[in-house]
Amino acid sequence: MAILEVKVPQLSESVAEATLLQWHKKVGDAVTRDENLIDIETDKVVLELPAPDSGVITEVIKGDGSTVVAGEVIAKIDTEAKAGAAAPAAAAAPVAAAAKAAAPVTAEVTASNAGSPVAMPAAAKMLADNNLAAGQVAGSGKDGRILKGDVITALENKAAPAPIPAPAAKPALQQVAAPVNLKGLANRPEERVPMSRLRARIAERLLQSQSTNAILTTFNEVNMQPVMDLRNKYKDKFEKEHGVKLGFMSFFVKAAVAALKKYPILNASVDGNDIVYHGYFDIGIAVGSPRGLVVPILRDADQMTIAEIEKKIAEFGAKAKDGKLTLEELTGGTFSISNGGVFGSMLSTPIINPPQSAILGVHATKERPVVEKGQIVIRPINFLAMSYDHRIIDGREAVLGLVAMKEALEDPARLLLDL
Repeated sequence: MAILEVKVPQLSESVAEATLLQWHKKVGDAVTRDENLIDIETDKVVLELPAPDSGVITEVIKGDGSTVVAGEVIAKIDTEAKAGAAAPAAAAAPVAAAAKAAAPVTAEVTASNAGSPVAMPAAAKMLADNNLAAGQVAGSGKDGRILKGDVITALENKAAPAPIPAPAAKPALQQVAAPVNLKGLANRPEERVPMSRLRARIAERLLQSQSTNAILTTFNEVNMQPVMDLRNKYKDKFEKEHGVKLGFMSFFVKAAVAALKKYPILNASVDGNDIVYHGYFDIGIAVGSPRGLVVPILRDADQMTIAEIEKKIAEFGAKAKDGKLTLEELTGGTFSISNGGVFGSMLSTPIINPPQSAILGVHATKERPVVEKGQIVIRPINFLAMSYDHRIIDGREAVLGLVAMKEALEDPARLLLDL
């Protein structure tokens, strides 16, 4: 027997621990080298843990839902065993113990009812409260999962309780409690689920930002017509030449970098009583994903062409959707851009992403009446918002920085001439 330990991979310096989401293999299963064994969630990304070698899983030390740290042993593989071979007796106890200690309420229900469908947390609690087994309830959720509404329906379908006899020779004022009417709850399902590690980390960082930064927001409006004209003129040639669509985000990135060069304090950060000025421009692009908001980083954005920026943003979007962003892609950043306009937002006050000191909020471009040379005209207007840490950034630099972005967008030639 040649036993190989499966360990949690090295996490980034900013990530202290992770959560085991779901094992794709169980004790006794054969695995091949580099096959994904389990998904591991950190507060930034979900990682796949590949098998270090081929063999058979003999022991699972940490079950689904366990909190782990880098280098921790979570399973063992026998590289000489054959598939289907019975797992050593010693392996059974740790697996059961790990499952019981680490799994949420749903796992407790499944463990006590071998072969039964998985119950969601709220449903599991109701099953336990009513002394029902998971196998007695038909699940309507994904993969047959039991929801709270399924338990309510099962309770309704149980035999009606025997009628309570009318009290004889009892005082007239005594009342008999009526049975609970569950029918009224059938169409009002609830489900209680724990926050993912990413969502909990987002909540923590947002609270940290608002409690430690003196956040103030300045606004301006920008006429997007020049950028739209430039884009419409070259978008077909651009896509043919570079294999990616010419969007608007690359213009916002370039305009932001131009402003950061003029006003370096917007690209700085606070470290204790020190102000750290960064001689590089790593721009975070806020991206929505099925797991929550993530902010991948455009490294050295000042050295990137518009085509390179568009390709990288498209790559980030695809990776975020598939949960494939790496820790390296999400670490760092000196300034961020949040584009609520893609969801139709007209105006918002973005929250700074610590330890950065400023963030640009971009919104939906809409035709609006504006005054030019004493005449009311219709222009495609975008409201820009820049939140900044007033501890180190004064209103003058913040306002002038946003004006610099506005001027660059309203006259894109400035971006080419470095004006």
